[in-house]
Amino acid sequence: MPVRVHFTVEDLARTKIAAQPNPLCELVVAIRKLKFADHPVRLSAWRRDMARRLRPEARMVLDLVPRSGIMPAFLAPPGTGTADELMDRVRAVPRSRIRSDLADVAAHRSLPSWTRQLADDPDRLARLCDSLQHVHDRLLRPYWNEITAVTEADTAARARQLVSGGLGEVLGRINPRWTRWDAPVLEVTMPSGLDGDLHLAGRGLLLVPSVFGTDTPVIGPHAEPQPFLLYPAGGPRGLAAALAPEEMPWRTAGAGSLGSVLGTTRAAVLYAVIERPGCSTKELARAAGVAPATASEHATLLREAGLIRTTRRGAAVSHSPTSAAVELWGAAAG
Repeated sequence: MPVRVHFTVEDLARTKIAAQPNPLCELVVAIRKLKFADHPVRLSAWRRDMARRLRPEARMVLDLVPRSGIMPAFLAPPGTGTADELMDRVRAVPRSRIRSDLADVAAHRSLPSWTRQLADDPDRLARLCDSLQHVHDRLLRPYWNEITAVTEADTAARARQLVSGGLGEVLGRINPRWTRWDAPVLEVTMPSGLDGDLHLAGRGLLLVPSVFGTDTPVIGPHAEPQPFLLYPAGGPRGLAAALAPEEMPWRTAGAGSLGSVLGTTRAAVLYAVIERPGCSTKELARAAGVAPATASEHATLLREAGLIRTTRRGAAVSHSPTSAAVELWGAAAG
């Protein structure tokens, strides 16, 4: 059974998309990616690079963030702010909060012995915060400009979805593999098997784009001032585009084989739609490097083939990939 997020009219009015990812929430997801050997093609080079960069002081944080499952929530305070601002919140976390979060984790898994004195030992807490800073500076800071570029493009696409189809369309397409919008309930399937009901009670839901959160959803039901849901930003290639943007022209994304079937230009147009769901014909033409008339012609053929869908509202036209297109491109990319 999924987690069922219940919306009222007030919740729908207060639901919003974060302009940027939360740096420490993104860091936690990145640590999980570092520890779990999935996506070997996309992440193997990054993992090797991180293994060289991380020093022994990273161990404290790496011990507290498991590959999956619960972790001490105070390490990733929700809300907005720069990495340094959020890091200051961690350094100032009340001792009662540390005890409560560690007790929640201990109910599900064992913790390192040094955590027993963490709440009452300022020096130990300072070392943990230094460890968190060190891991952030190695894992995320070098890529932050690329990460924000991917998420800004994604939130712009969501804004177009909101204009063309309303919030229901945004919620219905936020993460189709794991979420399903059946108004007024958003069902979020958790691979861990976690289920239950989350009543937003007028607070709304904060949708947070995540580049590293490409797989399973992350939900923060107790976050203040409102619960949040992390969703994958940038489409199927967002993570690769953030980690190695110079290596991500469309041909290296797996379109070499598709180019021989669809034709070079049509494959480029399809890739542009996959990377920029909700894009206009002008944006599509610019991304694919072709004239608007050419982009429109190829979009028509791809739509007839069931690979893209086009939404028209007045004079505005937007193009988005179908699930068949994403699966086809993923198969070509290996």
